[in-house]
Amino acid sequence: MPYSRFSGSLSSPKVDVVIDMGNPFLNRTVDGFLKIGTVSASRVAAEETYHCIKRGSVSKHNIQETLKKMCKEGAYWGTVAGVYVGMEYGMERIRGTYDWKNALLGGAVTGALVSAASNNSRDKVIIDAITGGAVATAAEFLNYLT
Repeated sequence: MPYSRFSGSLSSPKVDVVIDMGNPFLNRTVDGFLKIGTVSASRVAAEETYHCIKRGSVSKHNIQETLKKMCKEGAYWGTVAGVYVGMEYGMERIRGTYDWKNALLGGAVTGALVSAASNNSRDKVIIDAITGGAVATAAEFLNYLT
């Protein structure tokens, strides 16, 4: 059951979705999928609402296309997030420690997997692995600042 906790300062609320799959790896992976998939679908809904307001018309076709796009984007980004969270947790378990290197390795593996699944060239897979590792590491360091 979802619950929300609001911190005492002027910060955004933290929402945790509790789904017990019976395994910490699966729990974190599904949690990442659901959270980021929802954010992605919401982003599409907001963009499409803006476009409908700008055009001044809404049709059944527009709504159907928006729902299809929400599902596609939500599933794609949710899957990427699920893979990343799972890889980061796997690195933590393999290495036996929790630090920024898990984010680096998890991001690199996720970038390479997503790129390889898209049938990209070998050079593009390597570039995406480097990008994934860099973005994940930067996000981890930003978490240390707060």
